[in-house]
Amino acid sequence: MATPSAGDLRNFAIVGHASSGKTTLSEAMLACAGVIGRMGNIAQGTTVSDYHVSEKQHQISTQTSLLHCTWMGKKLNILDTPGYLDFMSEALAAVHVADFALVVVHAQHGIGVGTERVWNCATDCGIPKVIVINAVDKQNAHFDEVLADARAHYGSKVFPLNVPINPGPNFNQVLDVLRNEVVTYETDGHGKFRGEPATGEWEDSVTQLHRELIELIAESDDTLLNKFFEQGSLSEEEFRAGIHAAVQAQMFIPLFCTSATSNVGIGRLLDFIAKYGSSPLDREKVDAEDARSGAQMEVKVGGTEPVLQVFKTMNEEHFGELSFFRIYSGQITTGGDSFNANRNVTERIGQIFLLNGRTRETVSRLGAGDIGATVKLKNTHTGDTLCAPNHPVKLPVPEYPRPNIHAALQPKARGEEDKVAAGLATLHNEDPAFVFRADPELRQTIISAQGELHLEVIAERLRRRFRVHFDLIEPRVPYRETIHSRAEHRYRHKKQTGGAGQFAEVALTLAPTPRNSGIAFTESLSGQCVDRVFVPSVQRGIGIACAEGILAGCRVVDVEANFYDGLMHPVDSKDIAFQVAGYWAFKEAFMKARPCLLEPINVIDVRIPEDCVGKVVGDLSSRRGRILGTDVEGQFQIVRAEVPAMELYRYASALRSLTGGRGIHSEEFSRYEEMPREIEQRVIDEAKKARAGNSSPAR
Repeated sequence: MATPSAGDLRNFAIVGHASSGKTTLSEAMLACAGVIGRMGNIAQGTTVSDYHVSEKQHQISTQTSLLHCTWMGKKLNILDTPGYLDFMSEALAAVHVADFALVVVHAQHGIGVGTERVWNCATDCGIPKVIVINAVDKQNAHFDEVLADARAHYGSKVFPLNVPINPGPNFNQVLDVLRNEVVTYETDGHGKFRGEPATGEWEDSVTQLHRELIELIAESDDTLLNKFFEQGSLSEEEFRAGIHAAVQAQMFIPLFCTSATSNVGIGRLLDFIAKYGSSPLDREKVDAEDARSGAQMEVKVGGTEPVLQVFKTMNEEHFGELSFFRIYSGQITTGGDSFNANRNVTERIGQIFLLNGRTRETVSRLGAGDIGATVKLKNTHTGDTLCAPNHPVKLPVPEYPRPNIHAALQPKARGEEDKVAAGLATLHNEDPAFVFRADPELRQTIISAQGELHLEVIAERLRRRFRVHFDLIEPRVPYRETIHSRAEHRYRHKKQTGGAGQFAEVALTLAPTPRNSGIAFTESLSGQCVDRVFVPSVQRGIGIACAEGILAGCRVVDVEANFYDGLMHPVDSKDIAFQVAGYWAFKEAFMKARPCLLEPINVIDVRIPEDCVGKVVGDLSSRRGRILGTDVEGQFQIVRAEVPAMELYRYASALRSLTGGRGIHSEEFSRYEEMPREIEQRVIDEAKKARAGNSSPAR
């Protein structure tokens, strides 16, 4: 394949809410372009893009797949993204490198939370959007309602370029507004069609729509608007010349109707993409940062120095690590050296591939604006920029949403700790939306993901690729212990072992301090009762007691301990003796000072459709949540609340169940608060059982 020029490239991400038909749409495009002889099926696991083990197992897209085809002399790079909210980071990364977004909306279900997320991301990236209302062949398809909903969301600039004539199970005809035609499609999956001039009532409808479209295009440009006022209309040449600019200015959002499963409407959609879709020249400059000075700069498509960004990495069995990249400037060739500006290392570019799912076509070079993949980059991961050593730049990376579901990884076999750690690090480098940490306080490895299915898929990959054995259990909650009142205690440690003994006596006073003040240690010894050399020993003993916890094995906070008196022995007093005495004096005084447990409180923002507010607020109240307020954002409500962390385990799954998959949330730690007595006692009892070796505390 000859290296296409930047102007002949069309890089677009197919995005949208889950189950809107994105993968089937990409399959239909490949069938139209003759890349595949017949369309595959998701349920049978035969589609080009859903070829990973987890995708066949769950029958949904879990990773972005890179596809390509040629249409009307243009090379189309298609990024088929997951719609399930657990894998939203895949869609965000794809939108970040695309030149426009093809937003797919299901004709039965309309605009969902996932639609809003990717739409906002495309807006933030400054790329145009094209809407596809898919599944118009379904029994209860509501094209007019979805069109009205899209206009309510995104304004009157949303305009249909085709309209279904016979929606429903027999759907095969559309009214083409650009050409004033009735287009009839064959429904055998090959996407063939014929166009005929509209007649009768359809002629009146398409004429009216065509006139409205001309007005919309004229309004997008002052020059065209002046011509429109002077001439009363625009010539067909002027009108068509203005479409591309209007799309780029986002003054016109084209909308199409399709049935991906029967390949109806796809051919004319591809025509529009080839003729009017964005090319890399429409984003001729992208913001970057000078890797040496940190100064802001721009990378231009026409630049001679190569600049590319890896937007996805994944590991394929028998093949190794595959890195997906987009070239923003210059060109790359097989065997060339590139500098990783993020990690200050040099990488050699190995084989370069054009992908159609698992099918790979080897090429020797790729030019500016193109998208491809390479293998065996040793130190390059998702988000890294590769460039010329004498021109080190960094391109910005997408901001991924915070993980909202957590689990503790509990190994089943000894000796696998290193393999688990290496596997987690590798998976994080491939998927930055997945994070993990070894928590020394909880003595657990905590893994965090975007949702329950994301967590499950990560666990499957870890087991399958690294052959480790573990369970995912509920993480412990980092409670805190503190006191309500002042108390004091004197403790004598005396130990005789036949030789040199141990002796120390420590008297402590404890007092509560303000929240978040930590542990304060003071001494007010008088005279020579205790040599001051032993003061740090007492402090160390108290520190150990605070770290271990007293009530439920949780860290002690917000306490002031004053070492005010004691006794020592000229021979038997030593460092360890005063550590032990300080340890037990603190514990005994703590139990006299009306101890209590504190629990972490998280602030959560829940984004839901209006009809779900009552159910969600009721559920939050049952979790001891306090509603802080609600806001309106478009067609969605934002409920803000404070909820104890112990009540939020797998809340993402519960929220999706309550809202039919339309709700999402984010959570952030706020502060610690005193725990209700009845719950406190339960936590203490469970901690005692755990210490006795009977079980692990659930919370």
